[in-house]
Amino acid sequence: MPYRDLREFLDRLASTDHLRCVQKEVSWNLELSHIAKVNEEEHRGGKALLFENITDHPGWRVLTSALTARERLALALDMPTTSSLMNLSREWVERIKNKRVPPQVVEAGPVHENVVLGDEVDIFKLPAPWFYPADGGRYLGTAGYLISRNLDSGRLNLGTYRLMMVDARRAAIQIIKAKDAEIDLRGYAARNEPMPVAYVCGAEPSLFLCGSTLFGLNESEYDIAGALRGAPVEVVKAVTNDILVPATAELVIEGEIMPGETLPEGPFGEYTGHYSGKEFPKEFINIKAITYRNNPILWSTTVGKPVTDTHMLMAVNRTASLWNDLSAMNIPGIKAVYGPPASAGRMLVIISMKPMYHGHSTQVGLAAFATVTGNYGLKTVILVDDDIDPENMDQVMFALSFKFQPDVGTQIIKRGRSTPLDPSLPIGDARYMTSRIIIDCTTPYEWKEKPRQIYLDEQMLKHVKDHWDEYFGEPVTLPQRVADLAEA
Repeated sequence: MPYRDLREFLDRLASTDHLRCVQKEVSWNLELSHIAKVNEEEHRGGKALLFENITDHPGWRVLTSALTARERLALALDMPTTSSLMNLSREWVERIKNKRVPPQVVEAGPVHENVVLGDEVDIFKLPAPWFYPADGGRYLGTAGYLISRNLDSGRLNLGTYRLMMVDARRAAIQIIKAKDAEIDLRGYAARNEPMPVAYVCGAEPSLFLCGSTLFGLNESEYDIAGALRGAPVEVVKAVTNDILVPATAELVIEGEIMPGETLPEGPFGEYTGHYSGKEFPKEFINIKAITYRNNPILWSTTVGKPVTDTHMLMAVNRTASLWNDLSAMNIPGIKAVYGPPASAGRMLVIISMKPMYHGHSTQVGLAAFATVTGNYGLKTVILVDDDIDPENMDQVMFALSFKFQPDVGTQIIKRGRSTPLDPSLPIGDARYMTSRIIIDCTTPYEWKEKPRQIYLDEQMLKHVKDHWDEYFGEPVTLPQRVADLAEA
């Protein structure tokens, strides 16, 4: 059954020992984020943390580290906790393939249990953390998403953009050029009208998973999330505009963005492991209303160096969206796609394939860059044969060492679309363009005599699997990769 709200997901985490409640009073100023980072970095992703006592913010709770472990990503998708990241992405592709489930509009929802309007609005009453010492301010939105409407198509877009508190009724937002919300904003700019928006902080996890990935301009993440979770998302009309918001969301900030009006924003410690943002002024939300549930939860992610929630969920959703894009191209021979968490699932991707004709591997590499997902920020495509597990870095290093020839296996593309968050590029407009590389580790199709591969004996492998416990004298969980290989 799909989660109705964030609280049902947290109940699932608690029942499976993946949630820890922090009842000691914790300051929003650096202390909360540093506890979360120690939890994530020194405890292999740690557990999800629910801070229940935030200095200066009685009644509010803050969730961090929700998706920093593969097991919790699996639970978010209602899959077995033994599932690999690549298999989570594979399941994602299967669930949404040729299927969309529009949201269901309902009359009311708990998101409107508390409504603050007009002059009563003060976003500093919300427990937004100050994450890193050199940040430009407190960031209300890190695990949230902006909802905007396209004037031409009427499509609602859910996009994850960071949101920094400026004053009581204004929050600066980084909407990168050519992202869906920025394209939506162009329509309002042409009319010289403000764009009505809503910013959601805390709802059932499939919405954050979809809001933080890339889909076609005319696709609504509400429809995709409905397919992913197997049921429509319940939505209600916002209080001050016609945007539809999740009925069970913890917190929604309603307002409008006036095209051309900007404020200083940043810097902020981004998922690249570097600060970004101070070099450009950003648009901002003029806040008209705040609505929230009783005993509300603000969902935050520490971002910063890998591996955080951001890297883990992007490893799944960017892998899934790229895989889905490639599947739609009907290119044969693609066996698996994987964007590692350390690359945030987007800067580097590994594709396992079976070369079937001349130039096949080059076609796959170029196709990855041409997809909706890969066109934005993807720099490196590593192609490996179908006997290589892309999620097994030892096997990938083996392929790079023994199956790759730099002179014939390397192709460089000099001009591609980048993300301005990439610290390998110079600060300024040059950050919108990147070079790209295809690293081809596949055995060329045209070779008449190919190196002979080593394979395990299938019957013996089945025998080993069937008698696994006997080798150790006690029940032992069969390693997932061995189980997958034996069943293949």
